[in-house]
Amino acid sequence: MSATQDTGAAARKMPVAQKATLSVMTLAVMNITAVVSLRGLPSEATYGLTSVFYYIFAAIFFLIPVSIVAAELATGWPQKGGVFRWVGESFGPRWGFLAIFLVWVESTIWFPTVLTFGAVALAFMGPNHTWDSALAANKFYTIAIVLAVYWAATFIALRGLKSASAIAKWGGIVGTIIPAAILIILGFLYYFSGRHIELTLAWGDLVPDFTNFNNLVLAAGIFLFYAGMEMNAIHVKDIDNPSRNYPLAILLSSVATVAIFVLGTLAIAAIIPSSQINLVQSLLITYDDFFAAFGVGWLAPVMALALAFGVLGSVTVWVAGPSSALVVVGRAGYLPPFFQKLNKNGAPSHILIIQGLIVTFLAIMFVVLPSVQAAYQILSQLTVTLYLIMYLLMFAAAIHLRYSEPNTPRPYKVPFGSFGMWLFAGVGLVGSLIAFVLSFVPPSQISVGSPSTYIWILIAGNAAFVAIPLIIYAVRKMHWKTREGSEDFEPFNWEKEGRMPGSEATAPAASASH
Repeated sequence: MSATQDTGAAARKMPVAQKATLSVMTLAVMNITAVVSLRGLPSEATYGLTSVFYYIFAAIFFLIPVSIVAAELATGWPQKGGVFRWVGESFGPRWGFLAIFLVWVESTIWFPTVLTFGAVALAFMGPNHTWDSALAANKFYTIAIVLAVYWAATFIALRGLKSASAIAKWGGIVGTIIPAAILIILGFLYYFSGRHIELTLAWGDLVPDFTNFNNLVLAAGIFLFYAGMEMNAIHVKDIDNPSRNYPLAILLSSVATVAIFVLGTLAIAAIIPSSQINLVQSLLITYDDFFAAFGVGWLAPVMALALAFGVLGSVTVWVAGPSSALVVVGRAGYLPPFFQKLNKNGAPSHILIIQGLIVTFLAIMFVVLPSVQAAYQILSQLTVTLYLIMYLLMFAAAIHLRYSEPNTPRPYKVPFGSFGMWLFAGVGLVGSLIAFVLSFVPPSQISVGSPSTYIWILIAGNAAFVAIPLIIYAVRKMHWKTREGSEDFEPFNWEKEGRMPGSEATAPAASASH
């Protein structure tokens, strides 16, 4: 996951005419930066060459549908609220609030997992490989680093979102793009130098063993690798000839993203035996082994520092982004006044503090569960399932809006009319549902303690985090809506037209005139 999932990004109204400001290549690079993260590569490296199948499968059934469908939603309904606006326009504000809340809560749960990776990166700056691995596996060290870095990022976010932009920019370049390029180059050099590789390169290994159901479980997490592409959908209006050039940008960024993930994963699988792959440490061990093989072992601590800086940049923006989106919706009457509090820098201070307390609680799970790796896997899968619920709502809303608001102008439309919408959104819907179900099955490759406990933790987590926003919505009060929130948040089209949510509009939507 990347740090750019601020669903409030769809806040800007679309002008009547606007000169194109983005080239196809620029938008493609923005999409790559929004999506690519190296943290999860070891989980797919356990599959070896079969991981190629999973990456392509997830790109077809998730990455491309998300990109295409979100572009129509972002241009048809560009008002503030993002996914809250899209789902609420179709199914009503209850489900819209659920969608935006899930974006916030899944990012909250994601923090301990990505910061665990950051803690491992810092540990691998130590004096030797054995010492580094032992420190990285220490639960108390992990908790200390997770909480220290997270609260540091929170204090930065409390100074306003702008203060995090420079860290995010350089964190993405130094901590993701450059390390990805180096990993892939090292993998090729290692292979073509004739050294022994652990990866079996046989065409038959491309096809998964579908007879082993457990083999599909870790693959379900690959959908989250591609999450975040919908954030850049708002920029479809900034590109010339969007009907042609936006799909071209999506194609270029999708191919590049899949290539980075595939080649990076195979590089790990080439040097580390599948049975020895550790979800938390293996990326750093891969760099260590590659650098040692080429006689530049002194670069290993440098790479560890770069990856840790990338984590800091990513977390800093993610702390602020979804919280800012949630507070915009909350001030329109969907959150109690306590959670609407903005400090002098315009940051949602109370939401950020509550978020920090949740992250602190989740970090303690690293002590309670059998191992850091088990906690890492459980929290990662909970992040996946909650995010996929939001995507299920988004895909369903896109299909429904084609029929309930057919007259709403969409500067960009999913190709091939209603058939195209059913095709792309339907494929995304089915793919997301399959990944959601598979996420509840304990992976055979990873020790997670009791399988039944693993499943019940996921079920309880999903039930609790879905119930919370529905309860908040059910008990909301009229005085929750602030005057500033009312002025700043445009009503839904169905509210303007005096009809029920999701009922078919009989005239062009009122909000579509701008």
